[in-house]
Amino acid sequence: MIGKALVGLAASAVLIAAGALVVSIAQTQPAAADNCLCSGVSPSPSPSPSSTPTPTPTPIGGTPNPTPTGAGNSGDSLGGVTGQRFNQMITNQVLGSVLLGVNEQVNCSDCVSAFGSVGSFTAGAHGRKELTNNLSFLGGLAYTQYGENGYHVTSAPIGAFALRYDFTDWGSSRPFFDLGTVLSPFEKVRYSRTYVTNFGPVALDSSTNSSDYGVYGRAGWITRLSPRDEAAASIELWQLWQHVSGYADPLAPFNPFNATIATGTDRTSLVKIGGQWTHLFPYNIEGNINGFFVQSVGTHSGIVATVTGNGLVVPTIGNQSWFEYGGRLGFRLAPGWVADVFVNGTLGPQPVGNTIHGGVGLRINY
Repeated sequence: MIGKALVGLAASAVLIAAGALVVSIAQTQPAAADNCLCSGVSPSPSPSPSSTPTPTPTPIGGTPNPTPTGAGNSGDSLGGVTGQRFNQMITNQVLGSVLLGVNEQVNCSDCVSAFGSVGSFTAGAHGRKELTNNLSFLGGLAYTQYGENGYHVTSAPIGAFALRYDFTDWGSSRPFFDLGTVLSPFEKVRYSRTYVTNFGPVALDSSTNSSDYGVYGRAGWITRLSPRDEAAASIELWQLWQHVSGYADPLAPFNPFNATIATGTDRTSLVKIGGQWTHLFPYNIEGNINGFFVQSVGTHSGIVATVTGNGLVVPTIGNQSWFEYGGRLGFRLAPGWVADVFVNGTLGPQPVGNTIHGGVGLRINY
């Protein structure tokens, strides 16, 4: 009996111990799963949330417009206007020389000529009158329109007058002297200027009034080579003034750097050295050629402008040199009646450039 009881106690103890072991394992298993050193498996990192960019706020009224640029170009464009005004002075001097008989011989009988020309549209009359055996009066009046390099003189009366003293009592080879003036008041003129901005080019035409005045002296030597030939060489000194009334840019759809130009006076002095030859061909045809080298001295621009974005702008111009030429063919239709074809112009760099003026005339000698 005692032996069976001991065996039963031992069996019960074994069962209790086995149950306690199972409970112990069951309680320790979750801790092992949380312990990375025991499991050997690295835990997966948690993903970081992605950042969302902050939108840029839009200004009230929409996207702002870019600012126009090109103020410097607007100021520089006034240099072109300076060249236009210089060219105007020189063209006026060339047209005045035609009225003073530059295409005719130095010594001839009294005459009067009506003429018209193109290149510059000109219509007028000129002539000469002998006051004494040595002294003659030369003069003429005309109406003209001309332009070059962006400017246009749309209306201009012009007059030229001079006295010539020819030492005829010295014989066939002798000196002569001229003293005269060229006047062109009440001119109507348009000047143009262009400049470039970041939005594109700007082109402007402005209208104003101007007037041109000049005085000159000429000293030369004339030689009668034969009854059919006369040659002469001379030097001329000119002083030119050009008065231009003030004006502003016209109204334009786009002109961010507008200019206002004050009233001013341009001026220059000219030295002209040259000669001419007149020949009577067979069949009663007269021919004349003339040419002068010209140098300007003391050139001054009267432009003083106020330009938006630049302030005060005062362009300058240097001294220039060029060549002036002329020629004429005269057809003696009847005693005292001559039909003339003539041409005059300039050759040289800008702002004078290459110009040509040609025309026809009817001359009466008396």
